[in-house]
Amino acid sequence: MHNQSVAPIAKHPLDSNMTMNRNVMGMLLFIGSESMFFLLLILAYVNFHSQYGTGEMAAWHLDVTKTGLFSIALFASSFTLWLSEKAHEKHSGMAIFWMILTIVLGAIFICGQALEYSELISEKLTISRDLFGSTFFTLTGFHGFHVIVGLILLSVALWIMVRGKQGELTEAGLTCVSLYWHFVDVVWVAVFSVVYLWRFVS
Repeated sequence: MHNQSVAPIAKHPLDSNMTMNRNVMGMLLFIGSESMFFLLLILAYVNFHSQYGTGEMAAWHLDVTKTGLFSIALFASSFTLWLSEKAHEKHSGMAIFWMILTIVLGAIFICGQALEYSELISEKLTISRDLFGSTFFTLTGFHGFHVIVGLILLSVALWIMVRGKQGELTEAGLTCVSLYWHFVDVVWVAVFSVVYLWRFVS
């Protein structure tokens, strides 16, 4: 009897697409649920603003210019992440560079938020001081937590890239991380507009 070698069965492209679709759909469902939490927090802040003069309190305590600069770093990180995705698709080493820059920009934003919190606390403005403090710290803190989670996910993706095994970072995996990070950025557009820019239209 002759030994016959059996060629490995190639994975059908449809299987990969189905796996990717499931992963992406799962992330989209998660983002949808988190969006509801953010919406409720924003509505609570807006309601307080309308009834209790939050805009005046924000004008007293918040530095819109300084926070605006840190916000630019966060917004720019969406673009650098997109560049990292495109480079990853081409198996280019630039994917690592753009991913590092994305993480740095996100870290700059978190450092800026930590600095702002430190300054507000030194002014005796805490989450337990009044309704403004409660809604402000809850809303911005909840977003900051999501940014930190995003930075962890980006760091994991970077670690896989640096190991020289970009193939292990699947298209679906990077897409899910990217969707989450872009979601965090979009939410901050709403939060920054409501919390920091509201006084200019009040």
